[in-house]
Amino acid sequence: MTEQVFTNCTNAGPVSVYVKDGKVQRIRPLVADEKDFKPWTIEAGGKKYSPKKKFNIAPYVHGERRRLFSDERIKYPMKRVDFDPNGERNPQNRGKSAYERISWDEAISIIASEITRIKDKHGGSAISGMTSSHHNWGIVGYKMGPFARFMNMLEFTPVLDNPDSWEGWHWGATHTYGFYWRLGMPEPYDMLGDALQNAEMIVFWSNDPDSTRGTYTGQDSAMWRTWLKEKGVEMIFIDPFHNFTAGAMEGKWLAPRMGTDTALAMAIAYVWITEDLYDKEYVKDRTIGFDEFKPYVLGETDGVPKTPEWAEAESGIKARVIRTLARKWAAKRTILSGGARGGEGGACRTAFGTEWARMMVLLQAMQGLGKPGRSIWGTTMGAPSDVDIWFPAYADLEGRVSTTSIAKHKPMNPTKQRLWRLTLPDAVLNPPVSWYGEGFCGQSLEQQFTHFEYPMKGYSEIKMFYRYGGSFMGTLSDTSKWVRMYQSPKLEFVINQDVWYNSETRMADIILPACSNFERDDVGEWGACGGYTCHASSGCNFRIIVRQQKCLEPMWESKSDYEIFTLIADKLGRKEEFTDGKTELEWCKAFFDASDLPKVVDWETFNKKGYQIINIKDDYKPTPSMRWFAEGRDCDTPDPMNPKRKTEKAKELGTFSGKIEFSSESLKKYFPDDDERPVSPRYIPSFEGHHSDIYKKYSLQLLSPHPRFSFHCHYDKHTDWLDDIPVHRIKKDGYAWWPARIHPIDATPRNIMNGDIVRLYNDRGSVLCCAVITERVRPGVIHSYASSAKYDPLSPGNADSIDKGGCVNILTPSRMVSKNAPGMTPNSCLIEIEKWEG
Repeated sequence: MTEQVFTNCTNAGPVSVYVKDGKVQRIRPLVADEKDFKPWTIEAGGKKYSPKKKFNIAPYVHGERRRLFSDERIKYPMKRVDFDPNGERNPQNRGKSAYERISWDEAISIIASEITRIKDKHGGSAISGMTSSHHNWGIVGYKMGPFARFMNMLEFTPVLDNPDSWEGWHWGATHTYGFYWRLGMPEPYDMLGDALQNAEMIVFWSNDPDSTRGTYTGQDSAMWRTWLKEKGVEMIFIDPFHNFTAGAMEGKWLAPRMGTDTALAMAIAYVWITEDLYDKEYVKDRTIGFDEFKPYVLGETDGVPKTPEWAEAESGIKARVIRTLARKWAAKRTILSGGARGGEGGACRTAFGTEWARMMVLLQAMQGLGKPGRSIWGTTMGAPSDVDIWFPAYADLEGRVSTTSIAKHKPMNPTKQRLWRLTLPDAVLNPPVSWYGEGFCGQSLEQQFTHFEYPMKGYSEIKMFYRYGGSFMGTLSDTSKWVRMYQSPKLEFVINQDVWYNSETRMADIILPACSNFERDDVGEWGACGGYTCHASSGCNFRIIVRQQKCLEPMWESKSDYEIFTLIADKLGRKEEFTDGKTELEWCKAFFDASDLPKVVDWETFNKKGYQIINIKDDYKPTPSMRWFAEGRDCDTPDPMNPKRKTEKAKELGTFSGKIEFSSESLKKYFPDDDERPVSPRYIPSFEGHHSDIYKKYSLQLLSPHPRFSFHCHYDKHTDWLDDIPVHRIKKDGYAWWPARIHPIDATPRNIMNGDIVRLYNDRGSVLCCAVITERVRPGVIHSYASSAKYDPLSPGNADSIDKGGCVNILTPSRMVSKNAPGMTPNSCLIEIEKWEG
C-alpha cells in the first residue's frame, strides 16, 4: 500500500501525517505548497523583515508519533474491581484499587443508568463534571464542543474555571485599563511592527516567551526576538530565575525576592515622580486618580516613601540598580513585556498579584502607553494578520457560533448553581463555599462582583462527577485535596474519560478510552482559541486553517469524544438531541459553512487539500494596539469584542471612566474598603513570604512556572523521549525524576549535591525531585516547573503520601489572590528541602 499524507493540527502547530498500512510512519511540520505563502514584510531601520515560508511548531509536537502509540494510552473501557453500582461502591478505594476490562456496552449501560438514577432522585444539578484548561486541538472534538453540549443537555452544575495563567491581570488590570472582554490581557494588534520600528528597550518582567510561546503559537515568535536583538534593542529580564529567553537574548538580569515585584514597581514610579521623568500630559489627559496614587508612592499617606532603598530591603535589588533601570526606562522608548501575551507571568499568580498587574499598566501609563514603542507586549503575538476572514475557534462555541444555524438545537441548561474550580474539593468535602466572580468574566467588570454560594438554595449537592482529561494534581493548588474529594462517599459515581492515563484517571469508577485528534475528523485554526483571546493567531507568522483529517482508525477500543457522548445520549433516548443529526465530518462542514472561509475556498478543495493559508492583503494597514487611545482617536483596531468600538464612546477604554485609572472607579463602587485589593494599588507583603510567621520554619520560596517542554500536563509522561531532556526530567536509577533547581548557597548547608534525590516539603505535603545545582536561580528560591502529569505516591491512594512524580502543586496554598479575588497563588509558597535517604 502506498504512503498517504494527511493534514492535522495540534496545540502548538499544524502537521503532515504520513500513514502506510494503517500505521503512522512519521509526523512533521505541515508541508504546504510554496505558492500558498505570501509573507508579510515590515520595514524598519533601513531593513526588511519577513518570515520564512514554513510553520515553526513547538518542540514537543515532534514527539506526537511517540505519544500516539504511548504505553500510557487508555486502550479499553475499565471498571474499578471493587465498584458495584448495584452494591458496595467503596469510594474510599479510589486511587488504590485495580481495574478490570469491560465492554463498551457494559460501560455505557452503567453510565446511563447512573445518570438516570441520580437525575430522577436529585435532579440534574446533582451531576457535575469538568474538563482541563486545554484539550486536543479542533472544534468538533474540543472540550467546549461535545462535553459542554452533552452536560448542558443533562442540566448539570457547571464548574467555573479560574483564569489560571493570568490571575492578577484578570482580577486587577481590568480595573485599571479595562479589557475585561480579554480578561485583562491587552490588544495584540501590530505589536511586532511597532517594536521593530520604534522600540529601544524591552523589559521582560516575569516572562519567558521562549518557553511558553504565547500558549499555542509554537516557535514562530522566536525569530522576532532575534530580529529585535540584532537590531540593537536592549533587553532587561526581571525574574527570580534566569529563564531561557534571558539566556538566548542576553541582557541585564534582575532577580527580585518572590512576592516583592510590586515594591520594585512602586520604587520605579517613585524615581519617575521625584525626578520628573514621566509623561505629565498623558497622565493628565488619559488617566484619572493620579492624585490619589502619588501621595502613597511618596509616603505621604503611610509615612513610608517607596524609595529605591525601601524597595531594596524588600526585593533584594540594589537601590542604585533600581534607579538606573527607572531612568533608562524613561529615557528610551520601552516596551513592557509582562507575560507571554502581555498579560500573564508567574508574578500575577501570587498573593495580591492584582497589585503587580495593575502597576504594570500604570508604569506604562506614566510613559505614554500606546505611543510608538511604549506598549504592553509579550513578544509572542501581534504579527501582521488579515482578521477579516472569520473562522470559529474552540472558545467561540458559546459566542458568535451560537447565532448560526449550526446551533439551532443547542441544549440550554436551566441550572443556576455553580461550582468554583479552585474550591471544588472543599465544596464536596465541607460545604458551603462562596466566592465572588463568574470565572471568565468577559461580559462586564460588574461580573467580578457577582456573589456565588454552593450549594445554592433549591439545588442538590453533586453526587456524580464526570472528569474529562487532564491532570489537576500537577496543575492546580494544594492538590492532595483532590484525592480526598475523589474518595468521599458524597461522590457516588465518578467517570474519567481521556486518551492517556493521567494523574486522576485511576480515581474513577469507570474509565473510558477516548481517541486522539489524529483518529477523528475535525477542523481548526492554528493558534486561535477565539472567545476572550480573539485573534491570538497573530502569534503565528501565517494564519492557517486546517482540515484535521482522520489519519487512522481509533486504536484498540478507543472512540472519539463525540462518539462516546453519542452512545450515552442514545442509551438515554436523546441521540438526535445531542447530535442534531450530524456526523463529525458533517459538523466540520457546518462550521466551515458558518465561517467566512467559503469566500476564499470551496469545501471540496479545502477538504481534499487539508488547509487554507490566509495571507494579508496587499493594502494592509497596521493598527497598533492602543495607538488610537494615546492619540485620542476612535478605536481603529479590529477587535470585535470591544463594546465601545464604533460607538459614540469609541475613544474610551473599558473602565468605568473610559480612561486608565490610578484609582479604580469600579473597585471604589463595589469594594471601597477592601484592604487586599484597594481602590488605588498598594504593596502588600505576601501572606506566605519573607514577612510571614512560617518563614522561620520554611525559608525557601517555591517558583513553579509553566513548563518548557510540555504544554501544561500535555506530553509529559506520554512522550518518552521528553524524559531524555534534562530540563524536563532527569533519569536516575531507572526513574525519570522532576528537576528542582537550587542555588549553591542553599544546597551546601543542606549537604545537597547535583543529582541527589531531594524532598520538597511543607505542612501541605511532600514531593520528591532531582536536585539541579545552579546559579540561574536566586538564593532562597527553588525553581521547579508546574504541570507534572505523573502523580506517583509512594503509598497509592493515600492523600498524605509523598509523591515521587513531581506534582509540586501539592505544596502550593489554597489561599486566593485576595479575599474578593478568587485566583490561585502557587507562587506564594514556602517550603524546605532536604536530601532524601528513603
